[in-house]
Amino acid sequence: MNKFIFGVSLLVLSFSCATKNAKNTKLKGTVFGTGYSIIYDAELDYQKQFDSLFYVLNRSLSTYQSDSDISKLNRNEAVKIDAHFAKVYDASKEIFGLTEGAFDPTIGNVVNAWSFGAERAIENLDSLKIDSLMHYVGYDKTYRKDDEIIKSNPNVYLEFNAIAKGYAVDVIGEFLESQNSNNYLVEIGGEIRAKGENIEKKLPWKVGVEAPNFDSKQSVLKAVSLKNEAMATSGTYRKFKTDEDGNRYSHIIDTDTGYPSKTNLLSISVIAENCMTADAYATAFKAMGIEKVKAFLEKHPELKVFLIFENDNKELETLALNGFPVD
Repeated sequence: MNKFIFGVSLLVLSFSCATKNAKNTKLKGTVFGTGYSIIYDAELDYQKQFDSLFYVLNRSLSTYQSDSDISKLNRNEAVKIDAHFAKVYDASKEIFGLTEGAFDPTIGNVVNAWSFGAERAIENLDSLKIDSLMHYVGYDKTYRKDDEIIKSNPNVYLEFNAIAKGYAVDVIGEFLESQNSNNYLVEIGGEIRAKGENIEKKLPWKVGVEAPNFDSKQSVLKAVSLKNEAMATSGTYRKFKTDEDGNRYSHIIDTDTGYPSKTNLLSISVIAENCMTADAYATAFKAMGIEKVKAFLEKHPELKVFLIFENDNKELETLALNGFPVD
């Protein structure tokens, strides 16, 4: 978790008209290979506590740290997982089932093979090598027994890069709530959790969905108000491969084929009750495609989704689903 490959930056928007009486504390830094920003309604400095929580999460869930619990598990060493690992594992199992495998944390070896992951890419990658790796893909090839993870085959490889960053946002938010902070905005690498309001401005927390710019420039396409909810975004416009015909393939690996997904979806933003859930679904939906996402959301009104995609004429279009706020 020293670095997460999945997810797209969201821009926290600032506005004028601050009040004189209320004051937020604002802390920024880097973690998990990305930046973070934490704003909360107290003058106490929780930097040491945040750093401690980040350390614990890295030791549990980071495939970028050789001594983490998940790295030891992937080397088939004996390891007792902590409560953080158990919570992320169980949530992943549920979402794996609901999405019929579109979200699958055992795809990691294939992600690595395509040079999108923590490990070295496979040279001269071909269909035979992909087929070989796919034998060990399937979250149902693992199960949890108390504080142990059991794998049906030692070659099964786990990684939580598509959910752990969102979970880290939730951990920081829950810590702030334990300190009676009821107005905060936590953002790590574009994944966001908001509670209450911005007390300095007496306004809802505002964030921006980034426009999909292939030249890496940042600009806001859409402003979104958040209150007591979380939002995560996953996009294809920064990490992708292009074939000889100019077709773009995303860094999201199709869990059925083992190949990068060919998709016209450029960005998916998901609003959910917590950031861990939003993070996982933002990844799963990109692999599913627009029509499957629309069908899925008919049965899951608790998820609000905003899609940015290219139509047949290579023009940008957007689609707000399940009441995603349109400001």
